[in-house]
Amino acid sequence: MRMVDVVILAACAWLVWVPSEAQTGKGLSPTDVRKINESTESAMKAALAKDSATWAALFLDDSAVYPPNEPAVKGRAAIRTWLEKLPPITEFTLINVKVEGREDLAYVLGTYTMTIAPPGAPGPIKDSGKFVTVLRRQADGRWLAAVDMFSSDLPAAPPPK
Repeated sequence: MRMVDVVILAACAWLVWVPSEAQTGKGLSPTDVRKINESTESAMKAALAKDSATWAALFLDDSAVYPPNEPAVKGRAAIRTWLEKLPPITEFTLINVKVEGREDLAYVLGTYTMTIAPPGAPGPIKDSGKFVTVLRRQADGRWLAAVDMFSSDLPAAPPPK
């Protein structure tokens, strides 16, 4: 291949690549990442305060939560009801391991640790696991969860006898 052919090929590849990069939009701004991290912090505080209204307000009206070993919970009102039924959470840490996105859509990959105190249980239950949350930026700049899915790293409980 002649040098002129290599230059023409490289120029053509660049012309194809640049428009496709421009069409993908910009990544998240530092402000967007900060607001997403603040939303995670708000969820932790609301969980510890047993404030299901504040926690549910971090979700879109038509969002869905996919908890392990139970049906999907769809819609903010249903999510609030589901949150109200959770046992008291005495310790709760969410760590956003990865926050990425474009324009008005983002996702968070993270880990959690928590301790719950179910009424009547012989003692507190410690859990740890991972989560994926998809968020949409609102007109006012807030990021609300559209989809949230989490699962425990603990072994599954044996089926009831």
